[in-house]
Amino acid sequence: MDDAQLLRYSRHILLDEIGVEGQERLLGATALVVGAGGLGSPAALYLACAGIGRIILADGDTVDLTNLQRQILHRDDRVGQSKALSGRHSLLDMNPGIRVDAVTTRLEGTALQDAVASASVVLDCCDNFTTRHAVNRACVHAKVPLVSGAAIRFDGQLAVFDARRADSPCYHCLFAEEGETEAVQCATMGVFAPLTGIIGTMQAAEALKIAGGFGTPMTGRLLLLDGRALDLHTVKVPRDPNCAVCGQAPHPSS
Repeated sequence: MDDAQLLRYSRHILLDEIGVEGQERLLGATALVVGAGGLGSPAALYLACAGIGRIILADGDTVDLTNLQRQILHRDDRVGQSKALSGRHSLLDMNPGIRVDAVTTRLEGTALQDAVASASVVLDCCDNFTTRHAVNRACVHAKVPLVSGAAIRFDGQLAVFDARRADSPCYHCLFAEEGETEAVQCATMGVFAPLTGIIGTMQAAEALKIAGGFGTPMTGRLLLLDGRALDLHTVKVPRDPNCAVCGQAPHPSS
C-alpha cells in the first residue's frame, strides 16, 4: 500500500483483527456482486469504500424510477441507463483507486462460471430464484464462498455458503429448486427501503470477513430479520448429504 492507501484505510488498519495484512488481502481480492439493485447497492458501496481491489458488478436491467426508493447506487438523471454502468460510476466516485468491471447482460452459462471462478467471494443480490440457483451451482463447482441475501416486504434473510468447507450447506440445501413456487418480487409485493440497506450491508460485512480472512463468517446459519419490530434471530442450516448440487452424488444436470 502507498501512503494514500494507508491513510484511506487507517481505521481498518487500527483494528487488530484486520491490520495491514488484512487490508492488503482486501485490496488483492475480487468480489462478484450479482445484482445492482436494493441489496447490491449498499453491498457494493461498502465493498468499494472498504477497499476490495476489484468488484465485478453484474446486472442486465436498466434504472427505473421505481428503483430510486431504495437502490442507492443510482440517481434520478440515470433513469434508463444500465444499472451496472450506473453502479460502476457511483463506486468509482466513492473510491477511484479500485477496479470496477460492469457486466451489463444477465450472467449465465459460461460467462457466469468464468466470473465466479475469478472471484474471491460472490454476493447474491439478485431478485429471482433461477439466477440464485445458477449462481449457487457455479459457486459449488468453483468452490467460491457465496453470501446470499434477500429482502421483501419487511422481511430479510442472510446466509453464507462456503463450498470449501465439508460441513457447509449450499443454497439448494436450504431452498430446493424443485420445491419452489412462483417467485415473490418487489414489483408486486413491495419492500421497506431501509431493509435492503440493512441486509445488503450485512452481506458486505460477511464478504469482507471472508476476503480479508478475519472474524467468523456465519457459514451454516440463516439470519432472519423482521423489519417491523427489528427482531433478529438465526437458525442453523445443516448440509444435506443428498443435495442434488453439493451432495456426494450430484444430479447430472447440476
